[in-house]
Amino acid sequence: TCPTASEETSHPSFHLSALSHSSMAEEAKAPPAWKSFLAGGVAGVCLVGVGHPLDTIKVRLQTQPHPPLYTGAMDCFQKTVKKEGFLGLYRGMAAPIVGVAPLYALCFLAYDTGKKLQGAERDDDLSLLQHGYAGALAGVATTAIMAPGERLKCLLQIQEQQPKEVPRKYKGTGDAAVKLYKEGGIRSLYRGTVATLLRDVPATFMYFASYVGMKRLLTPEGGTEKDLGPGKLLLAGGCAGIFNWAVAIAPDTLKSRLQTAPDGAYNGVRDVLKELLAKEGAGALFKGIGPIMVRAFPANAASFFGYEMTMKLLNYAFPDE
Repeated sequence: TCPTASEETSHPSFHLSALSHSSMAEEAKAPPAWKSFLAGGVAGVCLVGVGHPLDTIKVRLQTQPHPPLYTGAMDCFQKTVKKEGFLGLYRGMAAPIVGVAPLYALCFLAYDTGKKLQGAERDDDLSLLQHGYAGALAGVATTAIMAPGERLKCLLQIQEQQPKEVPRKYKGTGDAAVKLYKEGGIRSLYRGTVATLLRDVPATFMYFASYVGMKRLLTPEGGTEKDLGPGKLLLAGGCAGIFNWAVAIAPDTLKSRLQTAPDGAYNGVRDVLKELLAKEGAGALFKGIGPIMVRAFPANAASFFGYEMTMKLLNYAFPDE
């Protein structure tokens, strides 16, 4: 599980300040690939564990039929819990959990690779724009995992909106993957890949650039980022999540509709956009923004905090030569 500030300080021989001090040299330079990969995997698990219930509400609001089933996020929450129980909010969680550890591992590895490709030995050598470029590379790199995982997750989340008497098409993540493959091959599993790229490249640019920017803003004058405590790291990560979704929400709505539509309903993202604007107006692009923003802060605060603490632990246990 994702470590908390109290857990880090509860044992006298192992606490945050000790880790920060011992990993000072390692933090000053770019981490080796295996550390980025492992810490990124932990970051992803932390994010899903905190954020999935609100993600379920977001997808159901984005993909509900017209006239709508729900009046808003709270109505969706209440009806979901009443009909399916609290565990209904975790519908489809297996797909992101299975995919998220390698996904975020790859994301942070690609981000660190993007920094190194720009000739950086230290994070301070790069501007925020360059951190954004490295983040955009991470958005491209993760699409191969993200696109099918998102399609499976969304299909499982929305099928529970149907009346109880309607048989469920998919029994779970594995069953959904097998059936999609049988129906349309690998192309069916990867429907929405372009839409995923349109969402993730600019959003991940903003994600990492804003995280670094917030850490620099919160660093005390004359200090360094290693001086930031848990509270400021959580704040920086949470704000990065808000900035990320401010960019991602509109393309995410298009992606969700494309991935959950019947076969042949759309020729691509452009068709989805045309229909949505004609029938519902531009405001429909931002359906689900309430639960998205409520989810974005704690989920991404947990994600980045999990990354930072894991990296400190790895640097403490395995200092670089």
